[in-house]
Amino acid sequence: MSYRYAYNTRDIKFILKEWLPVDEVLAFDRYKNYYSKEDLDPIVDQVRKVAEEVIAPTAEDGETIGVRFEDGKVYIPPSFHKAHRFLQDQGWGASNFDIAGEGCLPFTVFGLLWEIMSGANAALMPYVGNAGAVASVIHHYASDELKKKFLPNLLNGTWGGTMCLTEPSAGSDVGDMLSKAYPTDQPGLYKIKGQKIFITVGDRDDVENIIHLFLARIDGAAKGTKGLSLFIMPKYWINEDGTVVDNDVQSAGIEHKMGLKGQATVQLVVGENDGCRAYLIGNPPDENGVGQGIMQMFNMMNEARLDTGRLATAVASNAYWNAKDYGKERVQGRLLTNPKSGRVTINKHEDVKRMYLLNKATTEACRALLAKCYYYEDVREFAPDKERRKWAQSKLDVLTPLCKAYPSDEAWGLIAESLQSYGGYGYCEDYPAANAARDCKIWSIWEGTNFIQAMDLIGRKWTQGKGVPFGMTLKEIEDFIGANKGSLEGMDKEIGHLEKALAAYRGIQMMAAGYAQSGKIGLMAVFARRILTATAQLYCGYLLLDQAVIAKKKMAELGEGHYDYNFYLGKVISARYYLNNAVPNVWHVADLVKIGDTSVIEAPDEIFEY
Repeated sequence: MSYRYAYNTRDIKFILKEWLPVDEVLAFDRYKNYYSKEDLDPIVDQVRKVAEEVIAPTAEDGETIGVRFEDGKVYIPPSFHKAHRFLQDQGWGASNFDIAGEGCLPFTVFGLLWEIMSGANAALMPYVGNAGAVASVIHHYASDELKKKFLPNLLNGTWGGTMCLTEPSAGSDVGDMLSKAYPTDQPGLYKIKGQKIFITVGDRDDVENIIHLFLARIDGAAKGTKGLSLFIMPKYWINEDGTVVDNDVQSAGIEHKMGLKGQATVQLVVGENDGCRAYLIGNPPDENGVGQGIMQMFNMMNEARLDTGRLATAVASNAYWNAKDYGKERVQGRLLTNPKSGRVTINKHEDVKRMYLLNKATTEACRALLAKCYYYEDVREFAPDKERRKWAQSKLDVLTPLCKAYPSDEAWGLIAESLQSYGGYGYCEDYPAANAARDCKIWSIWEGTNFIQAMDLIGRKWTQGKGVPFGMTLKEIEDFIGANKGSLEGMDKEIGHLEKALAAYRGIQMMAAGYAQSGKIGLMAVFARRILTATAQLYCGYLLLDQAVIAKKKMAELGEGHYDYNFYLGKVISARYYLNNAVPNVWHVADLVKIGDTSVIEAPDEIFEY
């Protein structure tokens, strides 16, 4: 493997300084005494330097050394230890999840900084960030006593953290999990027995302790997801005097994965010797056996879903920028339009340019989608007006399944195009595209497969709040079209495509409702994934056109001779390409839903034997 970090931060600076309402965020009481807009460029530049000089050099070790499992213990590459500690000590890690702490960066900013770092070594980042996500759940739902006990060492990175859901007998179907919790004589303290698999960074040798958020069913609680409770389960039990002892949390092995080989994915067995203790978060199940665990865990799961989309965007972007750099140097072939002009670099060929533009436009679309949600996170947590907080939460509810599924679905194909642009060299480990292809595939599976995200979208988000939040999202697009139709010079066709896609999407909703009412509920599952993709393409088309409005004004202001002119021209061309090549899929999906092909439903299992 030959890993190369090639990240470009210009789009991130555009998002922060010209597109998102960052001034609003920086004026919140939470941030107003710490940061100004003038600080953003130096912060981005500093993180880009850290990513290149501290994080990227560890990526090779993740592939060549990887994770080892020996005598019940998990060992990660030594260079990961140093990078993890550096990021925590310099304030780029878990401390930024401290909602009550001083000097933390806004989510709006930190989410984009995390993308820059993730592109340098995606396998490293969960070691750095998971403790902060665990701390966030404890902050929101645990008692003051538990906050005092666990938050300081989670937030300074002395301890790691995990989210423990999946079990051998219950993968995505969380309600079938078998892990049990048994009350002790001490209120709030339980004995835990069970197994978990696929636990990201579930064990490691670079921290003093690991704090697992562990879902289990208290003995006697209701069946299904409603009976689950959430527990704080340390790897090592912390005594009152601060000393630690073994807590009967054992690593049974690690997964040997296709990619992300530097990231430990661990099988855990707990309570095998009847010695595993854990603290219940919140209240025990009510008189109907209903626990609070799923609701609490969704705090971390939704953050993880944003992170999944961010990781996919980061790896796909770095693969694209590497491919683009290679294309400027590799001389191969002659132009179809001017064969007598001699041999040219491959970045001049039309199909290679198509590969680049597909990558550029789609990664910019994914970044815009995620960045909107980082902004909504800040508004949800820190806006002074309660109604505005509720508004931001409704936006997050609608967009989170898109943020998780769309980038992680697209990354596989985008990286394939980057790999293709190298020709035969792309298939060789001497170049970074092969590594990116292996790493990216997990993200369409992580944190609820993308089918689960799709069913969440059409089964819950369409109807949540009697359909008002989702309807307002579509109204946002409609209002943009009304404000810009006929006035966005040179982009009438693209605005028309967005308008056509919006009408087609509303048709998809009507047809899906008709299927549900006529008892053809199985067709909802057949089309769900494609409907989610169409939803993201519709919304991202609007976002890229919104950015193009700014870019066109800036181009007119700067003139063609300005050094930054081509960046803004690139934003306009990205929007044009996306609206003319990706967004038409929305009405294609509408046509498919209208056809209502039932061959998937009618196909007997036996035909797949041949």
